[in-house]
Order: sequence, then structure tokens, then C-alpha cells
Amino acid sequence: MAPIKIFTDSTNDLNPHYLKENEIGVVPLYVVFGDDSYRDGVDITPEVLYRKVEQSGKLPKTAAPSPADFEKAFRPHIEQGFDIVYIGLSSEVSSTYQNAVLTSDLFPEGRVTVINSRNLATGIGILICKAVEAAKQERSAAEIEAMVKSFIPKVSTEFIIDTLDYLHKGGRCTSLQAFFGSLLKIRPVVQVKDGSMILTSKVRGKREKALEQLVDNALAFKHEMDPDVLFVTHSMAQEEAELVRARLLQETGVKRIEITETGCVVSSHCGPQTVGIVFIKS
Repeated sequence: MAPIKIFTDSTNDLNPHYLKENEIGVVPLYVVFGDDSYRDGVDITPEVLYRKVEQSGKLPKTAAPSPADFEKAFRPHIEQGFDIVYIGLSSEVSSTYQNAVLTSDLFPEGRVTVINSRNLATGIGILICKAVEAAKQERSAAEIEAMVKSFIPKVSTEFIIDTLDYLHKGGRCTSLQAFFGSLLKIRPVVQVKDGSMILTSKVRGKREKALEQLVDNALAFKHEMDPDVLFVTHSMAQEEAELVRARLLQETGVKRIEITETGCVVSSHCGPQTVGIVFIKS
């Protein structure tokens, strides 16, 4: 049986040290400001992205890696004898998955397995962690695919957005909604459902109240949480993420609770001070 090389895209949010330690391949998406194109996580960071948005008043466009990008990333490992398992951004929000599928057709059948995470950001990352452990146990690509697909509908991804400004710039709410939302200090609560982001509720008032609601929503499932790992993810909100992590450590039996930082592609839609919780339900 061929050894397995795990691949993902740049929206996975996992710690760079973890990616390097486990030799996970990453194919970056693109962030485009006018005529300038940047590789997510390579040429641009969220800090730089927010600075550019502030200067221009406009959000960047984002673009999927091309089939040529995927082929360039995959081919050397195929030639070295690896089979590839790629877990990437939901097909409902990007053509990234479809381009990876097109690339898989360039190789002999079974050499490249492409999995639609039906999730984004750390929701992809938590599936990768499961795939990595399976690969260490010398599972085949088909076995890893079956295992990951069994977890996909069980991934819970929920986050609070601190400002409606980025949703407004992205055309997801009107100027009037953004104005009154800011005036009333309304913070949207967003979940990933069936591969897409949906607004589930709104929390009015102080930021602390919204963070408390986020944690309470997760704790409603504390007896169903996968005990192995849970993630707290954020965009430019390290201090709040630490507070959320501390409470979850205190009130759940999860062995490992880690903090990840959301990359440029998702940050460009949600904005700074976004905080989320990602876990797998049993």
C-alpha cells in the first residue's frame, strides 16, 4: 500500500508548526486587491489585509487555486510514490474543490482522493487532524476517505462577528442594517450548515455577552463533544480566544483545546475580532 500524503488548502487555519510537523501540503487560495494578487498565508496575512481594507474602503476578491496550481503541488508527491488525500474548502462557497477534482483526473485512478469538507476554516482543520491520525495508523486512502466523510456531518462550526462592516462591504447586509446594527451593538452569530455560512441569531449588547452566548451554545453539546480535540478560532482576537478556551477547559472533558487564527480568505468576509468554536459531535 502506498504511503499517504495529506493535502489541504490555505483556509484550514491549522498552526504552521502542526502543518510542518505532519508534512501536510497546503495549496493557497488567492486574495486580490485591484491588480495585485496575493497567495493566502504566503504573501499576505490578516493584519496586512485589514490594513489594506482600511486604506481602500473595499474588500478584496478571493480566487480558488487553478487546476495547474493543484497539479504543481500534487505531481512531485505522486512521482515519489505517495497517494494523496486532499480535504478542502466547501464546494458551496468556492470552486476550489471542483478544481482539485479536475486535477485528480490527470492522475491514475485512486492516486488522488478529493474530499469536500462542506466546511471552512478550522472546520476543515479538525477533519485534517482526524485524517493525519488515520494516516499514521497506515490506513489506506479509501479508509481515510470513509472515516473523514463519516465525521463531516458531525462538525460544529459557529462564530460571532464583531462588526457588520465587512458583511456590508461584501454585500451581505444593507447600509441601513449596518448602521442600526452598529448603533445597537448587534453581533451576528453564524454557523456553517450544509457547506454554507448562515446567520442563526443576533446578540445585542456588550461583546462579553456575545462571547458568553457563543460558549453557552457550544456547552449545550458538551456531553456529545469528541473528547480528543476542540478548537477556538479567531481573527485578531487572541485575548478573547484565550478566555473562551479557559472556560471550555474548565467545563468540558475535552483533552486538547487549541487556538487557531483564521486566514485571509475567511477574515475578508467576517472582519477583525471574529471568534469561533469548532468541535466534532459524537
